[in-house]
Amino acid sequence: MKLRLNLSSKPNENNRSFLAAVAIVGVLGLIAFLILAHSANSSWQSNRGLRAEIAGLQSQIAVDQQKQQELQAYFHSSQAQHVLDRANFLNSLIGERSFPWTGIFMDLERSLPPGVRVVSISPRLVNGRAELALKVGAQSDESKIQFLEVMEKSKAFSGMVVKQEQHVDLPGASDRIVLDLTVWYMST
Repeated sequence: MKLRLNLSSKPNENNRSFLAAVAIVGVLGLIAFLILAHSANSSWQSNRGLRAEIAGLQSQIAVDQQKQQELQAYFHSSQAQHVLDRANFLNSLIGERSFPWTGIFMDLERSLPPGVRVVSISPRLVNGRAELALKVGAQSDESKIQFLEVMEKSKAFSGMVVKQEQHVDLPGASDRIVLDLTVWYMST
């Protein structure tokens, strides 16, 4: 049987547990490093896609801004102004053709007291609102006053301004008083 004896001045130390712990910590550190490296790489890859998308969007914005400047220059040209003026004119004609005549006559019929009649009516569109120039004939002062009171209380007519009042003293005339007035019409 052989016996091992250490005759040196320092005995051998057993470092196996330390080396095993260092190896385990080293392997865990290597695994953590690989996980972090993979995470950083995937983050960089996804950010690269986002950066490319942002660059594409910025170039599209630059192209759109260039187009917008070209369109603004075109719309400020005299040719385009001529076309826009003509379009506004045609839109006003269409608006006049779609004027609510039926509603106006129904509201006037409700507003007219006995002894008052509409002699003429002239509508005009002003900023999308209807301004009516009316010529109204009345048989007496009482019927004229009734008409004016009804028009002031009406929900369909507002902003009444009497422009002129004429008294007719001709024998056989059906209207003794003729009023020229303007009102704003709002369909109800």
